[in-house]
Amino acid sequence: MKKKLPIITGPTWLTISRIVLATIFTILIMAPETWSRITALIVFIIAAITDRIDGNWARKTKTVTPLGTLLDPIADKMLVNLAFLTLVYLGVVPLWIFAIILVRDFAVDGMRIMLAQKQDTIAASFYGKAKTATQMFALIFLIANMTLQQESIAIIGNILLYIALILTIFSGADYIIKGYKKHLR
Repeated sequence: MKKKLPIITGPTWLTISRIVLATIFTILIMAPETWSRITALIVFIIAAITDRIDGNWARKTKTVTPLGTLLDPIADKMLVNLAFLTLVYLGVVPLWIFAIILVRDFAVDGMRIMLAQKQDTIAASFYGKAKTATQMFALIFLIANMTLQQESIAIIGNILLYIALILTIFSGADYIIKGYKKHLR
């Protein structure tokens, strides 16, 4: 007999903490003080690490829940998109890059909703996971450069940003194509 899981498991609490940390990050990064920006960077890194831990923890302990499955991508998008939004506002990231990232997210979410109506899904692909990781690393370097003002950090951050942009477009197209093919079945 299968053990009934609680609604909120340890991994789900970790996911919820990422939502809270995304909000704290946004408040901290907007303050111009050096301590606030450094703290924002630390909060962002901790939140990014929770993204890696919660899914692995849930699968390893067989505590994957519908709530955790629902909240995980929301927490990821909150963290990444709030970070990009604040960096656009602060003049660190061009608006057009954030616009492409946002359009991709809405398109993929729309496809997910269509597939969910047919009780179908598409598993996260390597490209989607690489996109998320690259976006997070780009954000870490770009946020770090706001305080450190080092040309090498800025260059790495911008290279990662453009790689993330390419992966965003590619993974979005891949997901939409796969979803469209499934939807037509």
